[in-house]
Amino acid sequence: MEEYSREYAASRADELRGIYDSHCHYDDSAFDNDRGQLLDSLFADDSPVDRLMHASVDKASSEFGIAAADRYERFFTSVGFHPEYADAVMDEYGKKGVTDTLAALAAHPKVKAVGEIGLDYHYDDCADRAVQSELFETQTALAVSLDLPVIIHCRDALEDVLRIVKKYRPKGVIHCFSGSAETAIEFVRLGMYIGFTGVLSFKNAKKVKKAFLAVPQDRFLFETDCPYMSPEPFRGKRCDSRLIAYTALEAQRISGVDAQKLIDKAAENAAELFGV
Repeated sequence: MEEYSREYAASRADELRGIYDSHCHYDDSAFDNDRGQLLDSLFADDSPVDRLMHASVDKASSEFGIAAADRYERFFTSVGFHPEYADAVMDEYGKKGVTDTLAALAAHPKVKAVGEIGLDYHYDDCADRAVQSELFETQTALAVSLDLPVIIHCRDALEDVLRIVKKYRPKGVIHCFSGSAETAIEFVRLGMYIGFTGVLSFKNAKKVKKAFLAVPQDRFLFETDCPYMSPEPFRGKRCDSRLIAYTALEAQRISGVDAQKLIDKAAENAAELFGV
């Protein structure tokens, strides 16, 4: 596989257009100093970015997404509660409160998914697993009832996420995929899309590269998870949606498919999943 120089990557990245960032967090505090200016630039006429899908993590984040979607024509949003907050969310809302709150938010016409939802067992002090599972199932059931896709966070919780996806059979995406090719294909067989971030460009991300090559061309999405997961050569710096160009260039390097064609296909896939 050809290795790209930084000069080549930078020059080619500037040429790429039509980016659909299928998972971003512009409400994050990393954007507090320049959020409005940055979003204005991302939707400027000369921007390489076409559409954005905001991934919500709580009620305030969902409300941010709706407000931004009202301001920007090509900004869309999800609504949902991240598993990190499961204990507090279930204490405050309960199952019915979660359902009622998200259903009311989802009535907005630019809400196109339920997420970011799922399970996270990575840290010792993570939210109670049974409570996480109850919150995840509650939100997945709501998404199915509303005919909305889910945006799933899965970290060190593969077996339980698979169990719930098999139970409810939602449409949706496994975001920031970091698993094996075999796992990716198992999710695809369940009707899910697979989201790839800048991690695809990391030299040590051998599993992710193999997974990308295994996923059918009509089942992958590009995403940033910004401000996190910046691709090389920006690893460790704040990410924004324009940097998907570098993720696409790495996808070109390992697959042999032109980066612009991959960006176009990822945008087509995201439009199919989210309906926009």
